[in-house]
Amino acid sequence: MYQVVNKRRLNESVTLLEVDAPLIAKKAQPGQFIIFRVDEQGERIPLTIADTNREKGTVTIIFQHVGRSTIMLSQLNIGDDIYDFVGPLGTPSHLDGIKKACVVGGGVGCAIAYPQAKALHQMGAQVDIIAGFRSKDIVILEEEMKAVSNNLYLTTDDGSYGEKGFVTDKLKSLLDAGNDYDVVIAIGPVIMMKFVCKTTQPYGVKTVVSLNPIMIDGTGMCGGCRVTVDGKVKFACVDGPEFDGHQVDFDELMARNSFYRDQESNHECRMLKGGELHG
Repeated sequence: MYQVVNKRRLNESVTLLEVDAPLIAKKAQPGQFIIFRVDEQGERIPLTIADTNREKGTVTIIFQHVGRSTIMLSQLNIGDDIYDFVGPLGTPSHLDGIKKACVVGGGVGCAIAYPQAKALHQMGAQVDIIAGFRSKDIVILEEEMKAVSNNLYLTTDDGSYGEKGFVTDKLKSLLDAGNDYDVVIAIGPVIMMKFVCKTTQPYGVKTVVSLNPIMIDGTGMCGGCRVTVDGKVKFACVDGPEFDGHQVDFDELMARNSFYRDQESNHECRMLKGGELHG
């Protein structure tokens, strides 16, 4: 069992939990993830590690309430236990030698982009962060991102906060202004990562994306997280989750991610009507 030691609601649909997991905290590096089960009947869900505190022995996860398991996780309070909390899994980020980076986060993806920016900032790199949200009311981690960046650019689709527009608009303006980035790291919705890669490709800027297709066992045995990279089959859980974005087949990935859309929609409807959480 893994005890929740801190909880913070970041907005109406995003929660931060700090979990007592000293062995994971000791080994985890940016880019890696955990797989949790809320209880014995729960499904296995991957979440990227947002932060660690090695002295306290804690791991921070930030997640959106989008299905049964994450809703149940959001209902836990300080002192409650998580049944399974396994990690660190995945390949750590390759950050050595980076002197100037642009980290692009979309929505709750900013929680995954934050540890990358923090690690680069601590290594002495110049870090620009572009954080995009639909509107002001769902902005998360603004102060945290500001603390680990040289420049933080906030964008909102509706213009209610920061600059109006998409993250790709701001990224293009920074590239046009002559910013010579060693790497652009993009983390967020698949469609956002796809268009970030399309934006950087004409400039020849290396672009890294973090992929979250369907993961089940986290060891590469089930094959549920297959992705095509540079024409080859890769497994996001063991070969990734980070890949060269210019080599990812995003159209295939989006098709795979929407494969169970009808079942997920029907399940959400049952939940709204009072269906059993374990049904």
